[in-house]
Amino acid sequence: MFRRFVLSTVLAVTLCLSFSFASAQGAPRDAEGHEWWQHAVFYEIYPRSYADSNNDGIGDLKGITSKLDYLKQLGVDAIWLTPCFPSPQVDFGYDVSDYQDIDPMYGTLTDFDRMASEGKSRDVRIIMDFVMNHTSDQHKWFLDSKSSRTAKYRDWYVWRDGKGSNRPPNNWLSTFGGPAWKFDAKTGQWYYHFFYPEQPDLNWRNPAVEKAMFDVTTWWYNRGVAGFRLDAVDTLFEDPELRDNPVLPGTNRYGDPNMENKYNTKLPELHDVLRKLRKVADEHGAVLIGETWTSDITELKKYYGEHSNELQMPMDLMFATVNKVSAPEFRRQIAAVDGAGGWPVYVISNHDIPRSYVRYGDGQHNDAIAKLMAGLYLTLRGTPIIYYGEEIGMENNDPKRKEDVKDPIGKLGWPQEKGRDGERTPMQWDDTANAGFSRSKPWLPVPPSYKTHNVATELKDPNSILSFYKQVLALRHTSHALLDGQYIALNENDPNVLSYLRKYKDETVLVALNMSPAAQKVSFDLSAQGLSDAKAKTLVTSMSQSQQEATLTNLTLEPFGVYIASIAK
Repeated sequence: MFRRFVLSTVLAVTLCLSFSFASAQGAPRDAEGHEWWQHAVFYEIYPRSYADSNNDGIGDLKGITSKLDYLKQLGVDAIWLTPCFPSPQVDFGYDVSDYQDIDPMYGTLTDFDRMASEGKSRDVRIIMDFVMNHTSDQHKWFLDSKSSRTAKYRDWYVWRDGKGSNRPPNNWLSTFGGPAWKFDAKTGQWYYHFFYPEQPDLNWRNPAVEKAMFDVTTWWYNRGVAGFRLDAVDTLFEDPELRDNPVLPGTNRYGDPNMENKYNTKLPELHDVLRKLRKVADEHGAVLIGETWTSDITELKKYYGEHSNELQMPMDLMFATVNKVSAPEFRRQIAAVDGAGGWPVYVISNHDIPRSYVRYGDGQHNDAIAKLMAGLYLTLRGTPIIYYGEEIGMENNDPKRKEDVKDPIGKLGWPQEKGRDGERTPMQWDDTANAGFSRSKPWLPVPPSYKTHNVATELKDPNSILSFYKQVLALRHTSHALLDGQYIALNENDPNVLSYLRKYKDETVLVALNMSPAAQKVSFDLSAQGLSDAKAKTLVTSMSQSQQEATLTNLTLEPFGVYIASIAK
């Protein structure tokens, strides 16, 4: 009964929400100086897999446009589209052959303009995926570059002489296996590719490359784009002396020697480019999100810039690599990021990481754990990025046979490496054939779980994962404490329950997350926060048994239960 009361109350709040985000260009701060992206909820869409409007088995822009009302009602403020530019699709769009067009499989620029316009009318911004490090080998720049040593675009890529017959310039390895150099017989030199041979690296030491790529961002800003997610930013620069990387013990999943990428990733020159790129973004009120793989917080802090003049939103991908439901481990990670000085960005899954439903699920409480993870990353100080399907509990559907693999990584590394197909399967809209994604055979098969875990079914169930996401997101959009409040850790020695306050002026919200399969009793002493004898008024909970008010000295949390409450004296 009370859960229905909470749900109806939050849904009523949702209906009353009215966002006042301005257009991307010149988007102002709010009265207290917050940027639009600090209050936004981002949602990553893999266009091939979201919605198929023409029933060819592949998702498209018209399909995405048709789902904007769903996204708005969910509580999404900006969608990040993985690459939908023209591409030979060697790496499913991360090999770009034209930065200023749309691949025909996804539609046209007219379709993009309509999507952006429809998004703007709903206050849903568009973020594009910007592949900065490399182009396709079919891009006109590279086709010219490899035509001769004196070609106009020769120095737009990294060409070098080898060390001798059939010997590349150094020992660098591609992250996708094998040498990072490919020999071009016509010109007698090797070109560098950190990724596949079909993805030659751009030479960012050439000012003409920098100008051309910055012009690309301006072109899209003028088309209504609100920002970019920057792909593989760590790899933009290489050591000009091409020194060999240190070799480490053992071999990787492709059978190559393990190697420290000391001389071809994370070079200092990268930050000069990010500062310049940020300047262009600021002129358009846009945001830059970074694919920033880091080993510690000190490294992550560098991407914000010493004067907060680089990336506004470097993703904390370390958070996504906490691969077990652990209160102590998440507590440590949150504390480190929250104290780093920048605006945190939380991600629990994406198109390169197995879905959180399978990573954290125990096979018995998976739905409860999915709600638990939502209760975590949607209530922290910072900006969350939801991966499509997380809100309905989509699971991986990994290929069972090598012949079924579509991802080149899986083809190269099978069976140790099965690739990323499993986390890229079609969005599950209903329980009809192909999960309502398409009337044709989809490019990847949907898992059997689509029969129960789909949008249509979960919208009807007040206890579903989707309903819980909607409740938390509705609360997030209306709570100053969740939007802007400080993060205050509670009961820091508790091995089972992760709990914290979000406090903003006179508004305080308590979040208590039971990260264990057993019921837990917890007690909170908030006297240090000036909240002696405070009472908790339930806002959102995943628990079946809960009261409208709770006593902070004796609160029981169900297994993997979420409890979110306002605190008042």
